[in-house]
Amino acid sequence: MSANSLTKAEFELAGNAVSIRHFTRRFGETTILRNLNLDIAPGEFVALLGHSGSGKSTLLRALAGLDTVEEGQIDRPSAVSVVFQEHRLLPWKNVTDNVTLGFDGKEWNAQAEAILHEVGLGHRLDAWPLTLSGGEAQRAALARALIREPKLLMLDEPFAALDALTRLRMQKLVLDLWKRHDCAVLLVTHDVDEALALADRALVLERGEIRTEVEIPLARPRRHADPAFEALRERLLHALGVTS
Repeated sequence: MSANSLTKAEFELAGNAVSIRHFTRRFGETTILRNLNLDIAPGEFVALLGHSGSGKSTLLRALAGLDTVEEGQIDRPSAVSVVFQEHRLLPWKNVTDNVTLGFDGKEWNAQAEAILHEVGLGHRLDAWPLTLSGGEAQRAALARALIREPKLLMLDEPFAALDALTRLRMQKLVLDLWKRHDCAVLLVTHDVDEALALADRALVLERGEIRTEVEIPLARPRRHADPAFEALRERLLHALGVTS
């Protein structure tokens, strides 16, 4: 069954930004995702954790429309953007041209400039990607995703290659942009603390199935010293097979 198989009216009545039903993904004899069901509400921030090979990236590719859905059903908004761990900026185009990639017209340059100011790159509009720091390159990648006004923004370990301080700054930026643009977010991460700092809900994927689901009802900004934060952290670590 193909993705987006519900009618628009049926999908809107369901009240979800994402609806996945009985999704299975196989590569030859190997089953990567097995009978997976998941709903993400409009404006919800969901973190997806799991060991390497658990199926996180496979799920992301299916949601992004990069892989064909052959078993099960995936319904998602038409406006979807992805930010990967690698910024994937074209080195022969400046920052503004990277952000407007696929769009034509002066109005898109003006929109790109506004979004680049949002992400803190208003002073780097004409810069070349090779002159950007790691954090700046990921800010440009975020701007490129947001110019499409997505209803679903997917982040595939976008901060994994950044130093600790830059990573914290980028986490705060993502929270600010999420509130401002009011889109659903699916963050794939290996970092339990990052999931707890950002998400409304954390999921643990194991052997192709969602084995653990944890609501995170903590007020933002969240503090690691909060006993409730630590309790949720221990629960997620236990779900990932990490014991103290």
